Amino acid sequence: MQTGEENGSSQRLVMVRYGELFLKSEPVKHHFIGLLLRNIGKALSAAGLQGHYETPRGRILIFGKEPEKIAEIVSRIFGLVDVSICTKTGGSIDDLCTAAVTLAKSHLSAGMGFAVRAKRQQKTGLDSQVLGARIGSAIYEAIPGLHVDLDHPDYEVFVEVRDFGGLVYDSRTTAPGGLPWGTQGRALVLLSSGIDSPVASWLAMKRGCEIVHLHLDGRRWAGCDVKSAAIENHRRLSRWCAGNPLMMVIANSEPLYDRMQELRIPPRYRCVICKRFMLQVASRLMKNEGALAIFTGENLGQVASQTLANLSVISDGIPVPVLRPLITYDKEEIITLARRIGTFDTHPGDLACRAVPKMPATAAILEAILECEQKMDIAALVEQACSEPEYITALNSEILPAT
Repeated sequence: MQTGEENGSSQRLVMVRYGELFLKSEPVKHHFIGLLLRNIGKALSAAGLQGHYETPRGRILIFGKEPEKIAEIVSRIFGLVDVSICTKTGGSIDDLCTAAVTLAKSHLSAGMGFAVRAKRQQKTGLDSQVLGARIGSAIYEAIPGLHVDLDHPDYEVFVEVRDFGGLVYDSRTTAPGGLPWGTQGRALVLLSSGIDSPVASWLAMKRGCEIVHLHLDGRRWAGCDVKSAAIENHRRLSRWCAGNPLMMVIANSEPLYDRMQELRIPPRYRCVICKRFMLQVASRLMKNEGALAIFTGENLGQVASQTLANLSVISDGIPVPVLRPLITYDKEEIITLARRIGTFDTHPGDLACRAVPKMPATAAILEAILECEQKMDIAALVEQACSEPEYITALNSEILPAT
């Protein structure tokens, strides 16, 4: 493959690192890296960028005309742990020193401390410590007034010597880590207008799940901004699987609340019945969407319906796996992650639920809940909710027109 690296000349490129893929067997690792390259290619194409790849051990090198833009795009690819814009050089010490000095001159001035972090793939030649010292001396001589500070430097240069030559860079942008999108099959995520469920969806994506979102639309029982805020969460999350359409199913849950009011179901049971209804609708729709599990944004003890006793009742009788990635998170941890992934909204609008009782049960009795559901004919309500779903597709941070 032609890379532009000839006769010791240098070239700028993007280097990405993957993490736990190293732990996989060789056939699985090869398959996962193939999916990783597919996802990178889709994301770049979605941004109108082109690139080609080399895959030396533990690294993916991306060659393209706009490395800054490429680095920004791939920093959101699941399965990658960090991203660097590098200068690719020949393997000689002179080539490495020239590239390191050129890079350092743009960032260092008299009085600053610096460090060189060097390592080599092979055991032959200069060892890493000597290599780092030689390159550090070249920088020290080229820029007057510097001092070496290995513990708390103002600036760092990283150098890798590999079979194909050298890589020199000075920054590492953190990527989300996890596993490549699509490696773990499809899951259905209950997506609301709030803070928690978008974070749960992102965490499911991070572990390699291809996602379908399900939103239960309470209509007049919900605040006027609830549905639009849920769709906005869906749109924002599509940024993290660029090039892959993200599907959202919206089911009507208004008849559930109407029936509870009509039959005077004890208000304290409403939240538990509602959550069980959501899971039953989700498990009913899973076959249509090819999903293997349900993810929710529930968090232990955060609200009345999420006590351990109520979660046990909510999950009872659900015939598919119900996964809760936020179950042990503190609220501030969830908010911090929501800010990072771009789903936190400081002015979300009217997101009220008009069915929430003043004193919800914190330890609902399963037999009482089942009796209420039988009285309501919950199976018919589930069937009704699944009968005419609305579908919304997001792609590359945009909602596609309905077809």
